[in-house]
Amino acid sequence: MAMIPLLFCCLPFIGGQPVESAQPAGATPVTSVLVFSKTGGFRHGSIPQGQKALKAIGEKHGFRVETTEDSGRFNETELKKHQVIIFLNTTGDILDAGQQTAFEGYLRSGGGYVGIHAASDTEYDWPFYGKVVGAYFAGHPAVQPAKIRIEDSSHPATSFLPKIWERTDEWYNFREFPKHVKVLAWLDTDSYQGSSMPGKHPAIWCHDIDLGRAFYTVGGHTDATFEEPLFRQHMAGAIYWAAGHDDWKPSQSEKKPEKKSPTPEKKEKSGA
Repeated sequence: MAMIPLLFCCLPFIGGQPVESAQPAGATPVTSVLVFSKTGGFRHGSIPQGQKALKAIGEKHGFRVETTEDSGRFNETELKKHQVIIFLNTTGDILDAGQQTAFEGYLRSGGGYVGIHAASDTEYDWPFYGKVVGAYFAGHPAVQPAKIRIEDSSHPATSFLPKIWERTDEWYNFREFPKHVKVLAWLDTDSYQGSSMPGKHPAIWCHDIDLGRAFYTVGGHTDATFEEPLFRQHMAGAIYWAAGHDDWKPSQSEKKPEKKSPTPEKKEKSGA
């Protein structure tokens, strides 16, 4: 798999707290992530919840998370400050030619990319981005529960997930099957209505781009998605993998469900 380039090794540790998750010996700590959520088409109402969740992940694991909708930050100087760029529910045409060139150089030289949900509804006229994201959006059925069948239980973004991960979201259909990627999980098309994919329906995948790495997950439409502990761990694992951490796993304390203190029952008030 790809290695993190030397320029990232020179970044200072940021966050003020030791990284809580298990890291492979000698791995460069993750220090900075940029979350990009510019939209040129449909705008997801869950973007603020996604930003909030990603900032919480950064605080928990000791790395900085910056959010932006300023495509002007896609230049060589700015991009190399961050180990991973996350496209959070981006849509449409959001980068000009110079910004595209800078982002392509960033990825090919060892940067990391994580695409969340509508990242596949982005930059249809840019062939390189199509390769990065893996497959383009082609429509979706109504939000509904479905089963995700985990194919690879060794990947940092899926190792802690149940073999059958049941959750509710907006399940995208794609224009094409992403043949050049490693599929980490599939949608069980018998568990919900509306799949238009012939044969298997991919849900989570990853691949290398020269020295860089790209990861995509179909989840991320609803506000509730970003409150789910497993989905947050899923995003954390994606970030660490994209930054070069092949062996990242949640800490033991993260795997244990939080115990809630009992609260006195309150009488419900009548009315709307």
